[in-house]
Amino acid sequence: MNNRRNFIRSLTGMLAAGVLPVSLKGAEAETAGKNEGKGNFRFCLNTSTIRGQELGLWADIGVAEKAGYDGVELWLRDIRRYLDEGGKSIDLKNRIADSGMVFENTIAFPQWIVDDPDTRRNALEETKRDMELLAELGCKRIAAPPAGATEGKVLDLFRVAERYRAVLEIGEDFGVTPVLEVWGHSVNLHALGQAVFVITECRHPDACILPDIYHLHRGGSDFSGLKFLGGEAVSMFHMNDYPAAADRTTLTDADRVYPGDGAAPFPFIMNELNRINPEMILSLELFNPAYWKADALAVARLGLQKMKETVHRP
Repeated sequence: MNNRRNFIRSLTGMLAAGVLPVSLKGAEAETAGKNEGKGNFRFCLNTSTIRGQELGLWADIGVAEKAGYDGVELWLRDIRRYLDEGGKSIDLKNRIADSGMVFENTIAFPQWIVDDPDTRRNALEETKRDMELLAELGCKRIAAPPAGATEGKVLDLFRVAERYRAVLEIGEDFGVTPVLEVWGHSVNLHALGQAVFVITECRHPDACILPDIYHLHRGGSDFSGLKFLGGEAVSMFHMNDYPAAADRTTLTDADRVYPGDGAAPFPFIMNELNRINPEMILSLELFNPAYWKADALAVARLGLQKMKETVHRP
């Protein structure tokens, strides 16, 4: 916590002005290639990776199980669809438990961050319903991205911190932690430093962030910023990669590729993640249309292989 607060004190002025964090000169070069610790990471499949195959929620869980993942990251809209079609939450909970995997996180988009009080109030009510369901299913995390505030006004980060705290307080009642997600394409929370500011200034012990390799690059954050994070700040990390591009702002979710197949500095990244939390959950999150045309199990297996290769890459 002290490291995070020191980081914020040094960057508060810049962030309030909307300026991205300054890179640490040479930090990446100094540690690239070391990756001294291999960690005891747990590997998770975000089902967006095989969404295009349209197998359905039950089959997606089966793919993750057969591929050998430790956990799954499901989308709330898929869970709601399953329930609307007559499925039962207890059956879904048992299906995941029987697979031996852990239901690590849920992707959802309540607009908790926006200025409009009615929209925000409705979002908090929606969050309560979502968390109640997740508690039934045994999932302890839900993503909290800046949905509804990706365009237009740049919000005051102290206000964002207050609003994030309100979501965290709801989570206390259900044992579900909202994880602040960085979105690189958004005008709000596009930078790692902005997210760190919010989890520090919300003043809640459960505050944490969900970084993503693609989103950190897309939003203009230097990976050297990972040096300021500790295990309390990050328990889960979205894994992917991005192609080299002259202008990062031209990249879209569809450009994400398997970890290690793009331009991300994985030796540095994995060395830092191992330092931050060697038992971190690494979740493969891709939206690549080319992968959606391939066999889902083959995609999941190759993705797991690629993640493990980045962990052990010298």
